Amino acid sequence: MEEKICGSSVIKTLAQTYKQLYIEPSDDALEKYRGVVLRGEEPEEYDLSHFATSDRDTLEYAGTSAGKVMCITLYERQDFITFLRIMGNRCAKVDIPDTQGASILDGVINWKTINDHREEYFSENEGASDSGWNEEFKRFTSDKKNYTDALIILSVGPYSNTPASSVGIPEDEWIPKSHTIRKYHECTHFICRRKYPEKKDAIWDEVVADAVGIYAAFKRPDTDMEKKFLGIEGDHYIGGRLENYVEADTDEEKKEELDRLSARISKVLEEFEKIMTDNKGVPPFEMAVILEESMDGLWKKDYN
Repeated sequence: MEEKICGSSVIKTLAQTYKQLYIEPSDDALEKYRGVVLRGEEPEEYDLSHFATSDRDTLEYAGTSAGKVMCITLYERQDFITFLRIMGNRCAKVDIPDTQGASILDGVINWKTINDHREEYFSENEGASDSGWNEEFKRFTSDKKNYTDALIILSVGPYSNTPASSVGIPEDEWIPKSHTIRKYHECTHFICRRKYPEKKDAIWDEVVADAVGIYAAFKRPDTDMEKKFLGIEGDHYIGGRLENYVEADTDEEKKEELDRLSARISKVLEEFEKIMTDNKGVPPFEMAVILEESMDGLWKKDYN
């Protein structure tokens, strides 16, 4: 695949590898999805008309300390939703929150890689039998790194559905800044999940990734901006993206947990600002590692 692809060719190119993209999300699409993704079957139709596509769509690779990762930008919001429903939700017509403008899909099965390995196996082993390939298939697929990909999917629009007026910059500047925040936010997830799999914590991950995204876009930390994205004012939750990561049995319990987390996040962001100021000029992906490695000292700290 080329290093950068633009326009309607983005979806067409991706569908050559991830053939589930030919399946339109619906209430009865699950079995079709399973056939293509789990069994490597061909789709019933090679139709991509459920994608509008745009000449502004892009596919490129970002080089990180954890390796290269594919970044896909879909300009039309509905294309972003359709892509997530297919690739992240098994072709189900689930709701995608307005505050969600990006996602990282890790562990995506790549049948092209498997089939290419099959061709290589038979080419290098003249007279090999199907039973021999079956054994090789088991060996090859025993390591997910051999046949799965990580994809970063980005939409276009105000980051975290936050208007430009709320962050105090012009609209024509806010959209490209939002895209930078999204890209580095998701790349930070990729880096941290690959390098620190044992440290996975959904809310901590979001706090770190937002901080790195803002730093990449503005070359400095901005605690107030990050709190707006999450829906925090002062030390209290007022409504925003943070609630997407909190589950509780009752509304009252959820409110208490959101307020508790808001106070903790506010303290962590104060510490982040000190760390990032002390490390001013460090590249964003290096900053991601520095912040991630502060987890034990900051996220688990008793701030009472």
